[in-house]
Amino acid sequence: MPGLFIAVEGPEGAGKTSLARALAARLVAGGRQVVSVREPGGTPVAEAARKVALKFPHKMAPAAELFLFLAARADLVEKVIRPALAAGQVVLADRFDLSTMAYQVAGGGLPAAAVAEANRLATTGLVPDITLVLDVPVDVGRQRQRAARKVQDRFERQDDAFHRRVLEAYRRAQGPGVVHLDGTQSKQAVLDAAWREVLAAAPLSTRGVS
Repeated sequence: MPGLFIAVEGPEGAGKTSLARALAARLVAGGRQVVSVREPGGTPVAEAARKVALKFPHKMAPAAELFLFLAARADLVEKVIRPALAAGQVVLADRFDLSTMAYQVAGGGLPAAAVAEANRLATTGLVPDITLVLDVPVDVGRQRQRAARKVQDRFERQDDAFHRRVLEAYRRAQGPGVVHLDGTQSKQAVLDAAWREVLAAAPLSTRGVS
């Protein structure tokens, strides 16, 4: 069977990680081999970039931040994502290229055209078959993170104005395979809506999963 590349996107506290895990479980139950990845991360190079990008205690130049994420993505695509897709597996990514346009362009103010071109170099043109974009207001995301007592990284500590720019970029996102989901619904409702989109995009198993 052909490989399938699914990315889960959205602002802080949208429920991306929970949705990605639940989708992976359903896909495995449906007979597909699933490779779950997160960005940045997934290879030694990408994990090292993640540590600097998210934990570095000092102010960082926006372009330096961008290239950390792109270095991580380039290594992940070459060493993990493309081989898995070539083997007919499902790759389920907790964030991918849309995060760069939301955070580094809309949030950080970097030029969109230049960033898009740099991203194409990092991904060698690879784009997800489906990008599930979860939408939650900034205050809802903040409340969820507080309730979970999550330790904040560099991006989560940004002010509300930054996060509103990120959210609006996600809301404007469009293109082949981009699907917007209401992340304020229950986890089950969000999962069911996402699952319908996945089923519509590709056959999942010779056993027939619904």
